Amino acid sequence: MIVVAIIGVLSAIAIPKFAGLIRKSQEGKTLGNLGSLRSALNIYYSDMEGYYPIDTDALVTGGKYLRAIPNSSPVPYHQDVSIVQPDINFDFGGWNYVPFPTDPDFGKIIVNCTHTDTKGTVWQDY
Repeated sequence: MIVVAIIGVLSAIAIPKFAGLIRKSQEGKTLGNLGSLRSALNIYYSDMEGYYPIDTDALVTGGKYLRAIPNSSPVPYHQDVSIVQPDINFDFGGWNYVPFPTDPDFGKIIVNCTHTDTKGTVWQDY
C-alpha cells in the first residue's frame, strides 16, 4: 500500500513536469525554425544585392535557400503548420511575412501568434 502511495505521489509530480518539457521543446523548435527562415531571407537578400523576395516561395524554389518552409508550432494555441500569411496581427498560426516593398518592415518574418510562450513573451515579439 505504501509503495502504491509513493508511486501515486511521484506520478502526480512527474506528469505535469513532463508536459511542460514537451511544450518547451515545441517552443524551441518554433524559434529554431524562425531562425532558419530569417537566415534564408538574409542569404537571399545578399544574393539579390539588397532585395527581399515578394513572397516566401522564392526561398524554396530550386531548394537553394530552403527545401520547404518549416512549421510553426506555438502550442497549445495553434496547430503545427507552415502557412505564410502576408498580414501582421491576425493570429492564425504559421508565419507572417511582410511582402510589401513600401512597408518599412519589408522582409520581416515573425510567428503569427498573439499568445505568450512559457516565459510570458508574446510570440510576435520574437
